[in-house]
Amino acid sequence: MYQKWLNILTGCPLFQGIGAEQLGEMLNCLRPQLVNYEKRNHIVAREGEHVQGIGAVLEGEVAITKENAEGNRVMLTKLGEGQLFGEIIAFSELQVWPATIVTLKPSRVMFVPVDKIVNECPRQCTSHRQMVINLLRIVSERALLLNKKLNYLSMKSLRGKICTFLLEQYKKCGQKAFLLPLSRQECADFLNVSRPALSREMSRLREEGIIDYYQQTVKILDLEALKRQIL
Repeated sequence: MYQKWLNILTGCPLFQGIGAEQLGEMLNCLRPQLVNYEKRNHIVAREGEHVQGIGAVLEGEVAITKENAEGNRVMLTKLGEGQLFGEIIAFSELQVWPATIVTLKPSRVMFVPVDKIVNECPRQCTSHRQMVINLLRIVSERALLLNKKLNYLSMKSLRGKICTFLLEQYKKCGQKAFLLPLSRQECADFLNVSRPALSREMSRLREEGIIDYYQQTVKILDLEALKRQIL
């Protein structure tokens, strides 16, 4: 039943270091739920509803979103194949979704029951302990990512937000020319700004010779000037 997804799941952080054969045996023990979403903007999980398990994206893309004070959707992050969601809240006392997860395209998601992860494996799978270690590492990394998101939200300057985001992409890629991981609207949602305001500020940065861009491709022309915009 799960053989089709083994190549994707072996690259998933939750199953890192676990071979395909061992993973197949583990999935038969965990018995995760597979859910197919055929349309864009389909609700995968709604804020306030009970957590049914840790989600892993098998196909497509999903977004973790929140509504701001004006009732507009703000995208916190976008997740693709092999990426997880719900791993932080799954073991809390409350166990309800703190945000709404929606599809960005037709998607398939696997939900791993929380009790199957924390309880002793009835088959005594040798890889079960490795999965728990992976989960602890993932939760720590997510905490660091949330801290970074708070830094963006605390910035009052739109230019500072944009330049910080571009500088992070440069450091991640190691090149001055890179492809943004988000569309213009998704970038606006992530930075919690309007798309027109984002476009205007990007145009100003290009006019000042700090960056150049075409669609989702960005090239940093003056790295030092970009860094100064954040100060």
